[in-house]
Amino acid sequence: MSHAARILYAFVSYAIFIVSFLYAIGFLGGGPVPKTVDDGPIVEPWLAVMVDVALLTVFALQHSVMARPRFKAWWTRLIPKPIERSTYVLLASLALLLLFWQWRPLPSIVWSVSEPVAASLITGLYWIGWLVVVASTFMISHFDLFGLKQAIQGWQARARGDAAFTTPFLYKHVRHPIYLGFVIAFWATPTMTVGHLLFAAVTTAYILVGIQLEERDLVTVFGDRYIRYRREAGMLLPRFRGAR
Repeated sequence: MSHAARILYAFVSYAIFIVSFLYAIGFLGGGPVPKTVDDGPIVEPWLAVMVDVALLTVFALQHSVMARPRFKAWWTRLIPKPIERSTYVLLASLALLLLFWQWRPLPSIVWSVSEPVAASLITGLYWIGWLVVVASTFMISHFDLFGLKQAIQGWQARARGDAAFTTPFLYKHVRHPIYLGFVIAFWATPTMTVGHLLFAAVTTAYILVGIQLEERDLVTVFGDRYIRYRREAGMLLPRFRGAR
């Protein structure tokens, strides 16, 4: 693959990610998308649960397995290193789009907040969750996180330096603000259906497991510095004591 093709591949992968991310906002928030978490063909509840859990499992396995260092070491024997991250982002986005397409709703109501002010506050919290997700990616390195920087550095024939450990802004107080934003967005809804609850519960459980796997890798890379950071900053709930 030529350098120009790698950069094009990275930008196309990023564009598909943007589509899947924006669709996710509408999917959970009842926005102007073809299908939301409460839309689609109604099937037997047991079948809907099986299909939905299978779709969530596909995403979770792809997202976790491909993020592990051992898999990356094997995977980059098959694909160029400058597009490894872009490929990860592309496959994660496609797994999400598959989930949106094949999701089976469970429309029974778990709770419904009809009081206008309370409903508006919950909706506002939903948007705050997504804002935290996006802002947190830029607090570290948005374009590195989604593979564009790697492709461009490969084109410029610059080797990436060793990973730097930094704790900017929210990261001083909470170790995983991106995951925190997702959890807020998944649960903040004025009307919670069984299908939405299933999505929120399974994804939250996956986040908690994923954090353990991710932090194990971070301890391997950063050692005592990350162990100290775990004592100084909360995992998902902020701990307002500056990291040293």
